[in-house]
Amino acid sequence: MSVMVARKKVVRKWEKLPGRNTFCCDGRIMMARQKGIFYLTLFLILGTCALFFAFECRYLAVQLSPAIPVFAAVLFLFAMATLLRTSFSDPGVIPRALPDEAAFIEMEIEATNGTVPQGQRPPPRIKNFQINNQIVKLKYCYTCKIFRPPRASHCSICDNCVERFDHHCPWVGNCVGKRNYRYFYLFILSLSLLTIYIFTFNIVYVALKSLKIGFLNTLKETPGTYPSTSLTVFTVLEVLICFFTLWSVVGLTGFHTFLVALNQTTNEDIKGSWTGKNRVQNPYSHGNIVKNCCEVLCGPLPPSVLDRRGILQQEESTAQEGLCSQAPSMQESPATQGPRQAEESSMKQQDGSIPLPSAVPAPPLSDAEMPEEKQQMPGEVPVPSPDAGRAEH
Repeated sequence: MSVMVARKKVVRKWEKLPGRNTFCCDGRIMMARQKGIFYLTLFLILGTCALFFAFECRYLAVQLSPAIPVFAAVLFLFAMATLLRTSFSDPGVIPRALPDEAAFIEMEIEATNGTVPQGQRPPPRIKNFQINNQIVKLKYCYTCKIFRPPRASHCSICDNCVERFDHHCPWVGNCVGKRNYRYFYLFILSLSLLTIYIFTFNIVYVALKSLKIGFLNTLKETPGTYPSTSLTVFTVLEVLICFFTLWSVVGLTGFHTFLVALNQTTNEDIKGSWTGKNRVQNPYSHGNIVKNCCEVLCGPLPPSVLDRRGILQQEESTAQEGLCSQAPSMQESPATQGPRQAEESSMKQQDGSIPLPSAVPAPPLSDAEMPEEKQQMPGEVPVPSPDAGRAEH
C-alpha cells in the first residue's frame, strides 16, 4: 500500500534569490559571478607585497629604520581588510516585488495611465518624488517590478537593483553601492598609499645599494647571504608594477575623492544628472565638503534587506511502500472465530494481503436453528406464557 509522507526541508533564502550572484559560507558571502579579475587583484597585491617584505624590507629595516616594514604591514592589512569587506558584502540589493505586489503595481499603473490604444506606445512609468524642495523622478524597473528608490539603478551584470548605485567594479568582484561604498573608497585610498610607499622605498633601496657597489653592480647582483645581496630583478619588477598601478589607482582615488566631496555617485556623474542641460542642482549635497564627506564615509550604515540566511520551509512529498498488518495481540485466535472468519484469517496469513469481503450473502437460518423467541409467524401476536405470569405472582 502506498503512503504519502510530507517532509519539511530547510532552505535558506539566498538559495532562491534571483539575480546573478554567487553565495558562499551558507549565504554569508555575496559576490558577482564574474570573479576572474578579482583573483587578479589579489594576486597583484599579495605578490608585490610578498616580494617587498621578503627582500627590500630586511635591508631597509637594518640600514634605515625597523618602522618601515611595520608601517608597510599596517597598510597591507588595512587594504586587504577593506578589499574583502567590499567584495564579500551586500552592496544594497533591493528585493524584487512578490507576485501579489507586482500585480497591484500593474493595476495601479493601468488605472493611472488608462487604456492605451493598440499600436501606440505606452507612457513611461515614472513617479515624482520631492527631495529638498526639488522633484526627483523614480523610474520603474521592468525586471524587479518595482519603482526604484532615489539614486538606485539596475546593474546589468548582477541583474539586481542596487540602492545608491555607484558602479560595478570587476576589480573587487562586486557592485559598489550604499552598503559598501565607504569600504571601496578606503580600499583604493589605502592601496594608493601602499603603492606609493612600496614604489618609494624600492627606489630608496636601489639608491642605497648603488651608493655602495654602483648602479650597474646592483643590477647584476645575484642572490646571496643577507644582508649583502638581494634579488634586484624582483625589485625592478616591483618598481614596474607600482609605476603602472600608480596611474590608475591614484587617479581613481582622486576621482572618488571629488565625488565624495560633492556627495555624488559615478553613475550620476556619467549620466550628467546634476550638470546636464537642465542645470539641476544636486538635492543630496549639503553645500559643505565636510558635511558631504561625513555623510558618505561616517553616516549610519543601513542593514541588508535581503535576509540571505532566513529560512524558507518547503514540503517534499515522498511515497513509501508499506504493508498494513495488525499486531499479534490485536488479532483474534482461531478458536474464537467463526468458520468464515477463520477461513478469511487463514487466507490473510498465507499471502499477507487483506481479503475482500464476500459478495455472496450468508444463507438464512432454519426454524430449528432460530432462537425460541424469534420463531413466530408473520403477523402473529406473541402470547405470554402462563409460567411468566406465575413468576410475577
